[in-house]
Amino acid sequence: MGEDEFFADLRQNYKAMSAFGISPRDAKYFLPPFEWYNETIAGWTRMAGLTLVNFTPGTYSNADYTTPSMDGSYHGSDEILRRILEVEQSSPRGLNGYILLLHIGTDPAREDKFARKLDALITELQRRGYLFGTVGEPETWKEHGSTRR
Repeated sequence: MGEDEFFADLRQNYKAMSAFGISPRDAKYFLPPFEWYNETIAGWTRMAGLTLVNFTPGTYSNADYTTPSMDGSYHGSDEILRRILEVEQSSPRGLNGYILLLHIGTDPAREDKFARKLDALITELQRRGYLFGTVGEPETWKEHGSTRR
């Protein structure tokens, strides 16, 4: 991908988001397609005034798109939920600073949709003291006095 193509694609995405009332000012983060990037993409992202983000490896949250036909790459929803909670428990800082990537839509071949486990995950994390807020706005978390975010 060349620079012109990158910026044209970015403009097209912002145009599509504008139909939902989302302006470039509202969408300051860039998650690259397939979570693949290199220093060139990172530089173009900075040039666009965006912050490049990616999932934190280790929780398997990003594997919620996999299907049983993917053999060793497939991770079921129960396994993903269990893994996220294990990482939370074993990490000295819990999930603070982690980015969990969850896919809204997945292949129809994945009948075990992780989205159906999202309520259980949020409920359990809240039970463990986590608060949920908007990325990039930690000042709202400080108001609650919680150490888990």
